Parts: sequence; C-alpha cells; structure tokens
Amino acid sequence: MTALKLELNGDTQAIITRRFAAPPALVYRAHVEPALLQRWCLGPDGWEMHECTFEARVGGRFLYRWRNAEGHGFHADGEILEIEPGKRILHVERMYLPDPTPDNRVETQFFADGSGTLMKMTMTVPNAEIREAMLATGMTDGMEISYERMERVLSGEAESA
Repeated sequence: MTALKLELNGDTQAIITRRFAAPPALVYRAHVEPALLQRWCLGPDGWEMHECTFEARVGGRFLYRWRNAEGHGFHADGEILEIEPGKRILHVERMYLPDPTPDNRVETQFFADGSGTLMKMTMTVPNAEIREAMLATGMTDGMEISYERMERVLSGEAESA
C-alpha cells in the first residue's frame, strides 16, 4: 500500500511505519502465525525461512532460521514480553550473524487506518553505535521487500476468508 518510512528518535530508537491494505487483525496474524511468517518474512529473493516458531503469549519464545541456495544462513530468537492480540506485540530479539547482536526491544503496533492498517514498529537498542550498525546492514531494504511480499500474501488470505 505504501513504502516503509524510517524515523530516528534520540540515539537508540528506529521507528518503522508502513500502511497495508489489509485489516489490523490480518496484519497481526501475519506477524504471529508461523505458516504466514514463512511465506513473507524472507528479505531479498533467494532466501527461505526453513524454521519458524512463535508462541503468541507473554513469556512465549520465537525462533526464525533463514538460509539461501548457497547454504548461507542466520537466525533470530527472542521472548514475548507483552501481547495484545490484534493490537500490539512487545518482544526482545537477538540476531545471530553468526554472533549474537545486543538485545533489540521491539514494539509493533497495528492501527486501523481506513480500510487498511498502519503498522508502527519501534526498535530500541542500547546505544547509537548499535543502531547505526543495525541500519548499516541494509535492514530496511530487506524489510521493504518482505512487506511487499506480505501485501501479496495478505491479499490472497483476505480473498479466501
């Protein structure tokens, strides 16, 4: 529906916003249901999420493992701190590239926006240096590719509902 927008707040936050043509309940499902996550949360073409778990409850864990055709891979894991189904997820995540990154506290909110959804993701890391290193990975480019893919997946989900 719209391109990803990045805003920096202070030294430690990166705020991502994006509008989707799907309703909030469906955009939320795409963030918590492993079968949906594995269809869209892939970054650039050529990657697959070959392992995905997400326990959508306070104290629940998640694990995502990606690989490409050349056998290169990485993974992320974390814990759900707070969750309001259909509205908000607060979790801590670590990426393993292969060494673990410092904890990234991520709050994702889903707001009704006309017939679609405004998603707001606030990522908070320990300091400016870590935030700059995170952004330097090309993370936002991979996110935008994934979100474009999610739009296509969700349009198919809405049609079958």
